[in-house]
Amino acid sequence: MSAGRALLAAAAALLASCAALPPAPRPVVEMPAAWKIEPPWRESQPRDGAAKGPWWQRFGDPQLDALQRQALANSPTLAAAGARLAQARAAVAASSASLFPQLGLGARAVRQRISANRPLSNYATSNVSTVQNDFTTGLSVNYEVDLSGRLQRAVEGAGAAAEQSAADLENTRLLLAADLASNYFNLRATDTELDVLSRSIALQRRALSFVGARRELGAASGLEVAQQQALLDNTLTQVDVLRRQRAVFEHALATLVGTPAPLFAVEPAAQRWALPEVPLGVPSDVLERRPDVASAERAMAVANAQIGVANAAFYPSITIGPSLGVESRSLASLFDAPSLVWSLGVSAAQVLFDGGRIKANVEGARAGHDLAAANYRRVVLTAMQEVEDGITGLAALSRASAQAGTAVDSARRVLELATGRYEGGASTYLDVITAQQALLASERQATQLQGQSLLVSVFLIKALGGDW
Repeated sequence: MSAGRALLAAAAALLASCAALPPAPRPVVEMPAAWKIEPPWRESQPRDGAAKGPWWQRFGDPQLDALQRQALANSPTLAAAGARLAQARAAVAASSASLFPQLGLGARAVRQRISANRPLSNYATSNVSTVQNDFTTGLSVNYEVDLSGRLQRAVEGAGAAAEQSAADLENTRLLLAADLASNYFNLRATDTELDVLSRSIALQRRALSFVGARRELGAASGLEVAQQQALLDNTLTQVDVLRRQRAVFEHALATLVGTPAPLFAVEPAAQRWALPEVPLGVPSDVLERRPDVASAERAMAVANAQIGVANAAFYPSITIGPSLGVESRSLASLFDAPSLVWSLGVSAAQVLFDGGRIKANVEGARAGHDLAAANYRRVVLTAMQEVEDGITGLAALSRASAQAGTAVDSARRVLELATGRYEGGASTYLDVITAQQALLASERQATQLQGQSLLVSVFLIKALGGDW
């Protein structure tokens, strides 16, 4: 008996050691030492443990703040991500329960008739038909001994899946806020461009009145009037195009904040924003901040746990199932000592041949882990690319915006000179038309560059994982 117990203990230890799988190593991604930073950017070290917070408040726009609050409260996409997280946490609780014994209480009351023609259990004794009661109640226990580590691996996988769902929720919140900010700034950039067109239309109408008056006095030709009218008509056409674009952005905002598009409106407003100063950390900081990177890493942990679950099928499953109860044909004697029934047993099952099914499942689980690892590397590399794109993009747009401001000033000066020369008879009206077109183009370009700078700023904050 002692030798048998020792052999059993040794076998159990061997099974446990064989089934345990070490944690899968994180894929190695070559990390740059620092970003390629152009002035006026500087390196800093954000607190990665701090809440990512309402980063959109750094733009100082109260209406954007209100829309963000409305989106966080009413977005169906965010609500769906929250529900998935609740499901994942419930799955963790359900999976953890398998590590403990299951205790059950059962009762049965039956009145039955036994057939007289049932098969004989003894040829020397004939069967008779009886009608009797059968009252049973009992306590049962069912417990699976996790020698192979299957249950523990399943719990680890469920926990990693819950952490992945939490990271996905954060990523959904970040993407929702960034998408809303992008559409909002697109809408406001369109408003500013419409304001530029409005001022240009007013200028062109004054010019048309001036040329018309000169024609009545015989100082201008009908061609000059027609040229100015054509320029005005073309500018009015661009207004309708921009209004259509604005409506698209407004409808997108309505969906993001959870409001039907016909019931949603944002009043036009032309304004300028100061870009927030975004501090940049080393690449490792970004890996800790971005929720999509955390989600990809947790997906690897889930895949690694699935390898353990699949590998555990190679080893026996052992279940302990004792029970204790009473059984009697009469309720009066149900709890008497002779009515006591009990059982104590252990069941074990081992697959001897399955045609390679278990091995194929393990290979499939390992391939799933390789897939998760490749996806993790892809997400990390994409994070590096997005941050670098944001840094270089903002630096280039900053220089372009400054040059565009100079171009607007130069175009205004050219228009003043061309108008003066035309009024003095030194040039044709075509020079004035050309100067008006150049000024309009320069002002629209400056407005578009401001909008692009806002969008790239939002893109960079998203690439860094949110607020700092």
